[in-house]
Amino acid sequence: MAAFSTADHTVDPPAVTIPRDYNAAHDLIERNLAAGRGAKLAYIDDRGSYTYSQLAERVNRAANALVSLGLGLETRIMLAHLDTIDYPAVFLGAIKAGVIPIAANTLLTTDDYRFMLEDSRARVLVVSETLLPTFEPILDSMPFLERVIVSGDIIPGDVISGNHVSGKPDPGKGPAGRLNLQTLMESAATEFEAAPTTCDDVCFWLYSSGSTGTPKGTVHIQSSLIQTAELYAKPVLGIREDDVVFSAAKLFFAYGLGNGLTFPLSVGATTVLMAERPTPAAVFQRLKQHQPTIFYGVPTLFGAMLASPDLPLPDDVSLRVSTSAGEALPADLGRRWTGHFGTEILDGIGSTEMLHIFMSNRPGDVHYGTTGKPVPGYKVRLVDDHGDEVAEGELGELHISGPSSASHYWNKRAKSIETFAGAWTRAGDKYSVDADGYYTYGGRSDDMLKVSGMYVSPFEVEAAMMTHTDVLEAAVVGDVDDAGLVKPRAFVVTKPGVSQSDQLADALKQHVKTKLAPFKYPRWIEFADELPKTATGKIQRFKLRKRSDRRAGL
Repeated sequence: MAAFSTADHTVDPPAVTIPRDYNAAHDLIERNLAAGRGAKLAYIDDRGSYTYSQLAERVNRAANALVSLGLGLETRIMLAHLDTIDYPAVFLGAIKAGVIPIAANTLLTTDDYRFMLEDSRARVLVVSETLLPTFEPILDSMPFLERVIVSGDIIPGDVISGNHVSGKPDPGKGPAGRLNLQTLMESAATEFEAAPTTCDDVCFWLYSSGSTGTPKGTVHIQSSLIQTAELYAKPVLGIREDDVVFSAAKLFFAYGLGNGLTFPLSVGATTVLMAERPTPAAVFQRLKQHQPTIFYGVPTLFGAMLASPDLPLPDDVSLRVSTSAGEALPADLGRRWTGHFGTEILDGIGSTEMLHIFMSNRPGDVHYGTTGKPVPGYKVRLVDDHGDEVAEGELGELHISGPSSASHYWNKRAKSIETFAGAWTRAGDKYSVDADGYYTYGGRSDDMLKVSGMYVSPFEVEAAMMTHTDVLEAAVVGDVDDAGLVKPRAFVVTKPGVSQSDQLADALKQHVKTKLAPFKYPRWIEFADELPKTATGKIQRFKLRKRSDRRAGL
């Protein structure tokens, strides 16, 4: 077969000019005030609603509060906060002051936070009051942490002046006292001049999920945020000023950060924030109450929503378009969603390293079962183990080149060199591309199975299982048979009311055989009440592999 260049399907980028002197927070706020949107709703959270003028004031107050604590250019804070108006206020306030916010996953363990605080050397922690108990066991032992700012109710004995704010704590003794975010902001000035940052200055960090090791501090620069808006949100998603957007993916997640902050602020749209966990019931409530026109979800949530008896009727919502990321969207879920609501899900792929979606389906050109085509401004290629581009239809490792790539991993030089190879970033995903330029997901590079000498994509098997009417979720990993050969093992969550039995397991095996080549069917099927997932909805197959290893006595 002739060699196929994946670059043939890359769209020339639109012109995105960012000046050298640039501050991302200043841009995202001031563009709306300059456009006369001061009185327009910017955010709706569980406590109230806030105009663009009120958001601008909160951002300035947060910036002044952080500066009053002795923070300045290139100092770091950690933000572990639920999705309320205070999240964009502190995140953007820090950036406007030249302080580097580190967005922390709100569902991690105490040990995870210990690693991240020590690794990042964050001087200040801003934490939601409900998350504070997870941090409490380690706060007094963090060598670099000077302040803890709690967001929520007033803390008993709260101190907002004196040595607790202006003085430095004794080295090695942890943070001195607890400060209250709302009190600090109320006493701060409402005007703030943006720090003199450049487009290439460090802007913020995101920690990777650390699903196969310790989390990696992923460093993004000032120009990264607006690049994702200009290259994906406007030309591909088609976000508009009159949109109301709602993201089930939280702001600490790269996907959620674009969905609920960068994209709406780039055009002056209105964003709905939700602090609680995104269950189908919680999502349905917001879809009906606030009537968002754009909904951002993940495949597992779309599946759970479609399986719910409380799924809203099309006339109960105002959805114009939805997006999916985090994992590839099974084709059956996409078709069922469109069949019910009459609107499309734009399945795409992004990463913490690339900040947001760099390949996506397009409105009116959705090919369910594929991830679509490269987003304008990004180049992609698929390579084999030797670094050569693969032939059409063959699986290859996905590499991406684009302006929103992270600069490096913090304190991980070897991993940075491996992942950020010059202009190209290695995604760690396997893909194939067809003659029309549509890319199809083939699983993670480290999840691929070699069965009977041939590669098997776990996702391909999972997608086949998902077409069975009794299956809600499925995950496939490799296991060894009595001869020591690798074969697929499936973990299955059935729909409510379905009886889990040996007969159903046999039926599922036969179902896969009718969809795929026979050697790909799962030799073992285990039923589970739920699958292990990251906070962003990705199935943690490494945990399922460990179950298989323990079963085999490895």
